[in-house]
Amino acid sequence: MIEADRKRLPTDTDDGMLLIISGPSGVGKTTITRAVERSIPGSVFSVSATTRVRKPTDVEGVDYHFVDDATFDAMIAGGEFLEWVNLFGKKYGTPRKWVEEHLARGRMVILEIDVVGAIKVKGQMPEAFGLFIEPPSEETLLQRLRDRKREGEDEIQRRFAEAKREMDEAHQSGVYDRFIVNDQLEKAIGDAVGAVLGERMRRRGGK
Repeated sequence: MIEADRKRLPTDTDDGMLLIISGPSGVGKTTITRAVERSIPGSVFSVSATTRVRKPTDVEGVDYHFVDDATFDAMIAGGEFLEWVNLFGKKYGTPRKWVEEHLARGRMVILEIDVVGAIKVKGQMPEAFGLFIEPPSEETLLQRLRDRKREGEDEIQRRFAEAKREMDEAHQSGVYDRFIVNDQLEKAIGDAVGAVLGERMRRRGGK
């Protein structure tokens, strides 16, 4: 016990929680996820492994852990992922050991994953709390995808169709505890932080 106390970090808490945040491409979920992480002490963001090409703005170990297909497949075979998915021809996975270790320390571990991944995680860890970020309308989401100016119209339409499918699946999945509309970013961030703090308070009260 003394040894465990000695290793305790100043940022450790006594009420670990697994938080899942999902939303379609272009909805602003990463901005909201990072804001939640900054707003709640003891929060840690789970960095996924991926086979997608590293962009010039990407930081290894911060945005993703970048690996090749052979390494990723070996990790799958070794049972190293809590969940993984093949999305648009690229693989993404949540490292199991890292998540379990931080939950054991009482941290709030944040997973930013898609609906398929969320269903897998919820099946293994039903106590996880799920937030789904959605746009005020489909038309708004389509315009946001265009405003990013990252892809051509064909790719935008493909992502838009996938986003609509994902939103439908999210509502039908039973995975998410709250659906938050990102119409005004600051309000959406406040709603997300409030939902998480409310859930932590509820759990502390044993209700």
